[in-house]
Amino acid sequence: GYMLRTGVMLAAAIVLVGGVMYLAHSHGARPDYSHFHGETVQLMTMHGIVHGVGTGDPRSIIMLGLLVLIATPVARVGMCVVGFLFEGDRLYVTVSSAVLLILLYSLFFHR
Repeated sequence: GYMLRTGVMLAAAIVLVGGVMYLAHSHGARPDYSHFHGETVQLMTMHGIVHGVGTGDPRSIIMLGLLVLIATPVARVGMCVVGFLFEGDRLYVTVSSAVLLILLYSLFFHR
């Protein structure tokens, strides 16, 4: 439970920092909401997000917070697998491993 709370609080703090930075920067003209403009490629890849965080891009920092939020339950399931391995409980290792594989598959091979 502590891991989930810590992950969510960390993600919220990262998103808050990115949001404050985003609001603090001047964005020029008022946005035109009559046409949809998708996000840049930078915010769609892990490499782009990490590079953007390194340069202090507020949108990349917000995306990093969202990635931490998504990774929190996945890491929790991974910790369950390790814990059940130490306990020697084969059934729960198998079930937790299956859940972890499904989560990882859905994250990396979604189409």
